[in-house]
Amino acid sequence: MAKTPEKWEVDDEQFWESTGKKIANRNLWISIPNLLCGFSVWLYWGMVAKIIQRIHFANPDLFSFTSWNDGVAYDKPGYRALLFTLPAVAGLAGATLRIPNSFMIAICGGRNVKFMTTILLILPAIAAGIALQDPNVPFYILVILAAMSGVGGGAFSSSMSNISFFFPKKMQGLALGLNAGLGNAGVSVMQFLIPWVILRGVFGGVGGEPQLAGETSIWVQNAALVWVPIMSFLAVLAFFGMNNLPQHKCGSTPAAIGKYLWLQFIGFAGAGVAVCMLLFFKPAGLPELIRILLILPVAVLVTLALMKFATPKEIQSSLDKQFAIFKNKHNWVMTWLYVMTFGSFIGYANAFPKLLDDIFVTETNGLKTSSYIWIGAFIGALIRPVGGWLSDKWGGAKVTQWDTWVMVAATITAGYIVSLAGQSETPEKYFYPFLIAFIVLFATTGIGNGSTFRMIPIIFSKEQAGPVLGWTSAIAAYGAFLIPKIFATQIKAGTPEYALYGFAGYYASCLLVNWWFYARKGAEIEC
Repeated sequence: MAKTPEKWEVDDEQFWESTGKKIANRNLWISIPNLLCGFSVWLYWGMVAKIIQRIHFANPDLFSFTSWNDGVAYDKPGYRALLFTLPAVAGLAGATLRIPNSFMIAICGGRNVKFMTTILLILPAIAAGIALQDPNVPFYILVILAAMSGVGGGAFSSSMSNISFFFPKKMQGLALGLNAGLGNAGVSVMQFLIPWVILRGVFGGVGGEPQLAGETSIWVQNAALVWVPIMSFLAVLAFFGMNNLPQHKCGSTPAAIGKYLWLQFIGFAGAGVAVCMLLFFKPAGLPELIRILLILPVAVLVTLALMKFATPKEIQSSLDKQFAIFKNKHNWVMTWLYVMTFGSFIGYANAFPKLLDDIFVTETNGLKTSSYIWIGAFIGALIRPVGGWLSDKWGGAKVTQWDTWVMVAATITAGYIVSLAGQSETPEKYFYPFLIAFIVLFATTGIGNGSTFRMIPIIFSKEQAGPVLGWTSAIAAYGAFLIPKIFATQIKAGTPEYALYGFAGYYASCLLVNWWFYARKGAEIEC
């Protein structure tokens, strides 16, 4: 087990070169694969939903979930909308869990948090691997497991906050970009790996029997089981190779783990309230979009209230210091901007696998989308360090401004292509233009991820930068809930392009906000 350094002063050049650099780089390169698997387990529910839908449409008796619908079989639009619930629940839980994760590092220590997070991710992966072997599994079981997988989404806030303490300010753009970008690559790694692994009985008798989709044998359970041995190794690597830092008064390892588990419990309590609202709060006459948007502040406020009033005194004193970010208006400005970048990336990545099938695949065209679904998230993740690097050279606000212009154009273009596909008897001919537009959109979310994250350490003091990094990423992660739910609503209504036009309007508002506060000449903070 790596020891806690006696001092940590990475902005001291001599300390950095003699001691800090080696420790920082080791922690970064262990953090990245742990975060990558966190993203994979969090967001594989979009892929699982796509696979279940394929199996069910080939044989309506499998994964019918009629007990969730008073014993009545779903029509195809209704079934498509239902399955969007799984990635939406995972997104909702993961985003809510980011709130306590935003403040965890100073309380529990970086090594302790990374180790325990990976351990908690192994549990829903094993459980999902067992549950998905049964085509009659109740839908509520999958909902619970999707919520448990939210630990992987919460991990991003603590991981980014942790890495921000290891590197000097002049290197944080690249370091945070690598951690986030390669960590985010878990989405595309997952989307690439799962279509391959579900076609093979790689776990033998332990992995159970396949389901048939036509003449194809599919082990949908492998989508979860494949991560178990990988994460088991990474948990050991995190425990013995990562460091806590001296400025984080986390106490003994058992005490730190106890505080970690309590904060995670608070996050799950907030997520549980939000998920129950999503499933059961359906007042007559309330528009679906308003209902969806109401869930978010409830989840945030319940979680913050529990953190404020239901934590032990030794945790509370640290939280009170970190809660000071809520009095800083730039925390709220950067939250608005970061929702645009990371919120879009994670939301589109969560919805993309099923979205392609719902818009372009018909019973007659036989279009196969599995070879393409990983490309957009892959580019968006790998290009993120470029956003950080460009921002180190030219300034984060300038990069964000130009990047947002392209986001607006790409989103409007994608929406227009979707409208053409919806009016055509051969929607597949619009598949490649849509794919190109969306790849551009993914790339801009990646560059914007890097540039907005680079702005935060410049705008805020070192004491506030870590909590702000965690908080903004927590709120932005609700994109993983909002975007699938908005697409589900519009697909059911037959107008998915309206969702994209609405997102473009929001991006336009970010242009004005970024320009006013940071990018214009004479702005309050030029960064």
